[in-house]
Amino acid sequence: MQTNLADFIRDTPEGREADGILRKCVHCGFCTATCPTYQLLGDELDGPRGRIYLIKEMLEGVAVSGRTRLHLDRCLTCRSCETTCPSGVQYARLVDIGRAVVDRLRPRPAADRLRRALLKESLPRPALFGAALALGQAFRPILPGALAAQVPRTSGRGTWPQPRHARRMIVPAGCVQPALAPDINAAAARVLDRLGISLIEVPRAGCCGALRFHLGDQEGGRRDARTMIDAWWPYLSQGVEAIVMTASGCGAFVREYDHLLERDSRYAEKAKRIASLVRDVSEVVAAGEARLAECAQRSKPAPLRLAFHSPCSLQHGQKLRGVVEPLLVATGCELTPVADAHLCCGSAGTYSILQPEIAGRLREAKLAALGAGAPEAIATANIGCLAHLQAGTATRVRHWIEVIDERLD
Repeated sequence: MQTNLADFIRDTPEGREADGILRKCVHCGFCTATCPTYQLLGDELDGPRGRIYLIKEMLEGVAVSGRTRLHLDRCLTCRSCETTCPSGVQYARLVDIGRAVVDRLRPRPAADRLRRALLKESLPRPALFGAALALGQAFRPILPGALAAQVPRTSGRGTWPQPRHARRMIVPAGCVQPALAPDINAAAARVLDRLGISLIEVPRAGCCGALRFHLGDQEGGRRDARTMIDAWWPYLSQGVEAIVMTASGCGAFVREYDHLLERDSRYAEKAKRIASLVRDVSEVVAAGEARLAECAQRSKPAPLRLAFHSPCSLQHGQKLRGVVEPLLVATGCELTPVADAHLCCGSAGTYSILQPEIAGRLREAKLAALGAGAPEAIATANIGCLAHLQAGTATRVRHWIEVIDERLD
């Protein structure tokens, strides 16, 4: 794609990056076939190719309109298009640049800014979010049905094994996960303990930065990333092998810390080191699959029909496809077929809050696909997907690591 960027962006780092990405696009349209919003709405501007044209026009000096913002806001940033693209277009990075430019050239209405400010100041703060969730749960019985469905029921946190192995890894506590599903990290620690690895939860390691960054506060997201790096850094000199992510959305974001902070002279090298150490928990468990199968054989768990939802952040963001499923099978799960498994469930961070109508329709389609095989339960790999799907179904939705934990001796 030929470009002629306007003076305001041409010689900036963002402009040079955007120019390189735009020039890779050959207009083939393969991306539209796998874009959830294009499939749902049928509008070229609600697909990657159309959004790329909108961003190109804006960067070349065409006035930013409300239409530009609308179609960029509707993008889930699921990155399914990146998986499909034969030219390697880094669409998500281009959208990040485009959204930042739109916000700068055409500020959002006051009500929209307020709503986003509330989200970015509440969700990344574990104590504040936990208190708000507890309040919502206390009043859940008297809330209207639609609102009550948005307040998830939570379970307690199970036991965390004492560190006893020579192999050690760390895991962030997270921001919303400790309140929504407090046993996910503990379950991961118990599974890894059986595989000869001690998992240590790092205090002060809250939000990875993805929430603020994708709500338009990109510098706030970078500040969160620096806070995470500072919390993790002392552990690296203590022989820690990896930084384990139990939320695939966080994993996808932290893997790109090197790009996020590449122009920060104080943090660029640290960010590169941190990004290189990130492992989704599925990668760690997969490395010990033989031992996992042995544990499952000893415990002889009852058969379980299970539908697995692979989050976009796992399969498209981290490019980890087909890693979790064999682990579930190794513990005696019977996986039911799921049509269109590459499509987004509609969660996408805060998308389900900001775009509830589209998110709801995507969830309905996803739950229909997941439920087609009559599973006893649904498993996923990201807390946002878990909460979003559970709000739309009576079938229990869990993190896959919790399922495996319960099936081992």
